[in-house]
Amino acid sequence: MTGFTGAGTGYRAPRYAPPRGAMSRLLSRDSPLRRMDWLLVLAALALSGLGSLLVWSATRSRSEINHGDPQYFLVRHLLNLAIGAGLCTAVVLFGHNRLRTAAPFLYALAILGVLAVLSPLGSTVNGAHSWIVLGGGFSVQPSEFCKIAIILAMATLLSARVDAGELPFPDGRSIAQALGLAAVPIGIILLMPDLGSTMVMVVIILGILLASGAPKRWLFGLIAVGTLGAFAVVQLHLLKQYQIARFAAFADPALDPSGVGYNTAQARIAIGSGGLTGKGLFHGTQTTGQFVPEQQTDFVFTVAGEELGFLGAALIILLLGIILWRACRIARQASDLYSTVVAAGVIAWFGFQAFENIGMTLGIMPVAGIPLPFVSYGGSSMFAIWIGIGLLQSVKMQRTIAA
Repeated sequence: MTGFTGAGTGYRAPRYAPPRGAMSRLLSRDSPLRRMDWLLVLAALALSGLGSLLVWSATRSRSEINHGDPQYFLVRHLLNLAIGAGLCTAVVLFGHNRLRTAAPFLYALAILGVLAVLSPLGSTVNGAHSWIVLGGGFSVQPSEFCKIAIILAMATLLSARVDAGELPFPDGRSIAQALGLAAVPIGIILLMPDLGSTMVMVVIILGILLASGAPKRWLFGLIAVGTLGAFAVVQLHLLKQYQIARFAAFADPALDPSGVGYNTAQARIAIGSGGLTGKGLFHGTQTTGQFVPEQQTDFVFTVAGEELGFLGAALIILLLGIILWRACRIARQASDLYSTVVAAGVIAWFGFQAFENIGMTLGIMPVAGIPLPFVSYGGSSMFAIWIGIGLLQSVKMQRTIAA
């Protein structure tokens, strides 16, 4: 009989399988949401959220820059964060492997961007001719996106023959070509001059070479060339006077405390006055008194030190450490050399930029004018940083699929 199930018939009625809805697909083992590194995302969001409060505290009482609106910088910072998160999502959906084919186009676009800064379109902000003003209070710093272009271009060149199975590690020709590509934007950026971005890019290149398995002689050679290049820059007077003064103040902290050494002296006072738990958010006397210049950008860490104390500053460092730890884990587990090198470039970028920014507020690094990742106010920096998070997530998700 139809539909009868008996012990001796050998017939089994089919089990009812409900249709898989959108929620079921999202929670399945192969779902993109399940493959993401959520600890990395949450740490980055927490750091960005904390940064929005610090930027708000640093700018809410500064009517000369906030146009009379205490929430002016807070709203724009959150908008930058939202756009950055959108760019991160776009990179994850597009995939870092597809960006591999687009690397030449992105590299050319980055070169055009920094060249535009040297044209009449460029503007000078705080002594650095690194910006393009778009109007309406918006501006872009193309050097931030050069970091991404260098990572993708170098990773593509260094991994091409290795991932194809032709070589166990990059050969001399591939390394020379990759270094030549990286040298072009760095040379242009030095003409601005933007010493801080140049320092970050050099560290990115070192991190990429180290992760690629390049012979050690290339690393030592690059360090030697960099040392000679720094000496030549000084001897040829390519640095601006304010940049030379910053290095002089770093070498001698007591030099001109009311002039060139003022920023770092006030930064240390602000951080030291916070004690263990700080004076309370919005209650920092150094911050509300506007004693520390550029507190919403380069010196935002001083707001944390003064108002949130040692514990608040330590929380920022902890969150940065979590991001770097997860990024290192992603790089170590990557499925191919290209993915490993992309992740390593992002690690070198995030790690050095954070160390340099925090170090200059503490007086252990020279003032170089670079933002604290995720925390400092700035659209270009926020967009680029979150694109970097997108690259890391893409590498993680590809490895999960391959496994």
